[in-house]
Order: sequence, then C-alpha cells, then structure tokens
Amino acid sequence: MSTFIITFVVFALVMLAMAIGVIVNNRAIRGSCGGLNDIDGLEGACDICELRRQCKRRRTLQRKALLD
Repeated sequence: MSTFIITFVVFALVMLAMAIGVIVNNRAIRGSCGGLNDIDGLEGACDICELRRQCKRRRTLQRKALLD
C-alpha cells in the first residue's frame, strides 16, 4: 500500500510541476495545421488550420465548388 501512495504522490508532484511550467511560460494549447491531413488517403477537418490559404485540401475544395 505504501508503494501505491508513494507512486501517487510522485505522479501528482510531476503533474503539478508540469502545470506550473505551462502557467509560467504562458503558452496556450493549439492544434496543428496538418496532422492527419498530411496522411495520404485520409481526409480530416481543415477548419482548425490558422493558415487557411496554405491548406491544399481547402483550396482544392474551394476550386471545385467554384467550378460547379
């Protein structure tokens, strides 16, 4: 039982240290512009991309919509 408690305390301290590090560095969690969209054959959402003009899938879909 003491091993469980020690392990829990160590994990809690590590998580607390990481949280403090994120707060001190003032970094926000952000999505990637690509990720699963870069894998051939898979289609993913491109809406989270901040660089929408550079997103190949979005440009091709817009071109197809304009041609129709």
